Amino acid sequence: MRFLIIIPAHNEEQNLSFTLDSLQQQSSKDFKVVVVNDGSTDGTSDVIRKYTAPDSRFETINLQKSEHQPGSKVVHAFKKGLQTQSVDDFHIICKFDADIILPENYLETVEKAFNNNPEYGLVGGLLYVEKDGNWVYEGNSNKHHVRGPMKAYRKECFVQMGGLRETLGWDNIDSILLEHLGWKEVVLPELHVKLIKVKGADYTIRPADYYGRYFYFLGLNRFLAYIASSKEAMKSKSPSFFFDIVKSYEGCKAKKLELKISKEEQKAVNDQRWKMLKKKWLKM
Repeated sequence: MRFLIIIPAHNEEQNLSFTLDSLQQQSSKDFKVVVVNDGSTDGTSDVIRKYTAPDSRFETINLQKSEHQPGSKVVHAFKKGLQTQSVDDFHIICKFDADIILPENYLETVEKAFNNNPEYGLVGGLLYVEKDGNWVYEGNSNKHHVRGPMKAYRKECFVQMGGLRETLGWDNIDSILLEHLGWKEVVLPELHVKLIKVKGADYTIRPADYYGRYFYFLGLNRFLAYIASSKEAMKSKSPSFFFDIVKSYEGCKAKKLELKISKEEQKAVNDQRWKMLKKKWLKM
């Protein structure tokens, strides 16, 4: 199976070489990498040239810097990289971040998982971060969800779900849509992927605004959005946090901001969330 790996990169001079080195060291060699240099102002382009010059499997495109919005910016860059390739030439489509280190058997193990399980649509490992000199599980998501920095899609699944959505929440929307279409999202816990830096450090959006926008662009109806907001408020032990999130959500609704999912897909998202609510909270 042949891999197409798209890596959006903005000012990743300090991290990108670790990612590309780990790809060169993969036991599976049948892949193409497209690094999308998204308006970098540091030495990212110099790092990229060290790989594209001697190795034809590595290519790059350069973009003007796009506005930094959580979610949409990285998917925009990913799509620009995807447009330079013929998807039909590949079997697995990957969206990787520019600050991860993959174990040498990552691609090989993912390929075996797809080959042995035709129902698998999305496969990935677990993220680990460095803490006090040790690599520990990141813990930002449940261990059944493939995180955004290391997504590997079966091509047929990727095409059927219409690719990635250029919006906040894209890396949850994909898993809901592929499940709705009958595919499975699978985490391979033996694959430990090292994340070099903590995500979100350069976001300027306030937490309440983030959650409100996230619930809106995920397509949640008002009832489920309020339930989700109350859950975040309870976690933060702040009643006012609930009202701040709701204010952000309602602000998006009032402006009728464009959603990147169809009415049918919104229904699939809400059905899945309602199913989770009944299972976890109502014990139904």
